[in-house]
Amino acid sequence: MQNTNSEFKIMGLNHVALVCKDMERTVDFYTNVLGMKLVKAFDLPAGLGQHFFFDMGEGECLAFFWFSEAADRQPGLSNPRGSLDMAVDFGDPASLVSSHGSMNHFAFNVPAENIEAYRQKLIEKGVQVSPVIHHDNSPMQASDHVNDQTFVSSIYFQDPDGIVLEFAGWHREFSTLYGDTTDCQPATPKDVEKYRAAGRAFAMSMAAANAGA
Repeated sequence: MQNTNSEFKIMGLNHVALVCKDMERTVDFYTNVLGMKLVKAFDLPAGLGQHFFFDMGEGECLAFFWFSEAADRQPGLSNPRGSLDMAVDFGDPASLVSSHGSMNHFAFNVPAENIEAYRQKLIEKGVQVSPVIHHDNSPMQASDHVNDQTFVSSIYFQDPDGIVLEFAGWHREFSTLYGDTTDCQPATPKDVEKYRAAGRAFAMSMAAANAGA
């Protein structure tokens, strides 16, 4: 996508730093399951822990801290609590929720045409993976097939610490030609109850639909 930032020359992602409970287990997953190369590893000063970097390609890295005094993760706070098919589990939309300031999930950019093959490869490696989700501009914002409104196809899975990962493949850039807009009014804390009410109404409609099925 074209860089449209006139304030800062941001050239993409340098690295993102996450926190793991077991660095040995994390190294095994990201090198042996996802095939990334470990490119930097060191102990932090003052007995704080460790910091490791994995190569994501294009000069970008995925980094992990291991802290000797870190608290355990809390699903629903530090990360989404839901099932791996959370992206389509509309019977429990709260499964997508994590706390303010958290990293909800991390998406790796992959070729869209490889999504299905990558899903099978992960399954063969023993990873539980969501169905392929084709994100579009439909009312549910997703479909089980690619259409002329599809902008990205995705699969979701978790690492050993429950961090939600995504393989995402772009089909096109965002454009008003396809109905992509930015006219959604940004929410504030004042909007919480309005959205909660909409959520309750949605849950009731889903329950009624399931009861009639």
